[in-house]
Amino acid sequence: MQAYFGGQALSDFRRDKLLAQLKAIDPTITDIHTNYVHFVDTNTAFSPADEIKLKKLLGHDGSDTASNSGKLYLIIPRPGTISPWSSKATDIAHNSGLASVNRIERGTAFYITSPSALDHAVVATPLYDRMTESVLDSLEAAAVLFAETAPKQLTDVDILQGGKAALIIANATLGLALAEDEIDYLFEAFTDLKRNPTDVELMMFAQVNSEHCRHKIFNADWVVDGEKQPKSLFKMIKNTYEKGGQKVLSAYSDNAAVIQGPKAGRFFADPADNTYRYHQEAVHSVIKAEP
Repeated sequence: MQAYFGGQALSDFRRDKLLAQLKAIDPTITDIHTNYVHFVDTNTAFSPADEIKLKKLLGHDGSDTASNSGKLYLIIPRPGTISPWSSKATDIAHNSGLASVNRIERGTAFYITSPSALDHAVVATPLYDRMTESVLDSLEAAAVLFAETAPKQLTDVDILQGGKAALIIANATLGLALAEDEIDYLFEAFTDLKRNPTDVELMMFAQVNSEHCRHKIFNADWVVDGEKQPKSLFKMIKNTYEKGGQKVLSAYSDNAAVIQGPKAGRFFADPADNTYRYHQEAVHSVIKAEP
């Protein structure tokens, strides 16, 4: 893995705003500097020409190390994931002839200056998104981005010996978020089959039968004061479209809708002669929603 420092990660306005947040957390903090850091995983060493090309693509600032002092908080994409930025950057590198690049990832180095010892966990809180990112304290630790682990062995959840309690434990340890009735269903189903479920089968059931995929709650009967209502929660949401829906070309397809847009000139190559020109076409708007 090689690391290349890029330019400043935050504008002056965003930097000042973040510094104010950090000072509110710890008044001893006096300054903050930020840099993008690009981590490159390769299968062979770069030639001098390829390294120059890569640095130009990455907007390398000409230094091999950060010139800023202060405690390092390195924010990287969560290990085990590939960021959208990485997918695009790696494709660009390959299309530029850098075949030895396996993958490129980008992190953000925050250098925080304070005369006192900082509470690492508290100070890091406003710097990153815990769901999608991780915080490290050294550039070398970023090698975890490219770590490869062997696939785990398939395991059984022993309900034949452990009973329903084994499913309840698996639900908690695997993070399946199964409801009680789903646990009952699975226990009865595999008991009838006279075999134990695998961890993969339980994970697949949890995903396919989730609220996100099946909308079990949104599509369920809606009962108020003991009286069943004519519309479910999902039908209430769709009611607006049913009552109107003008200029809606598509709705409720893959959690998205397409709304009719104006005609505008789109600049692209004409397939007939490969000449770039404007083409008057309808430009529709796509609205995507994800819970």
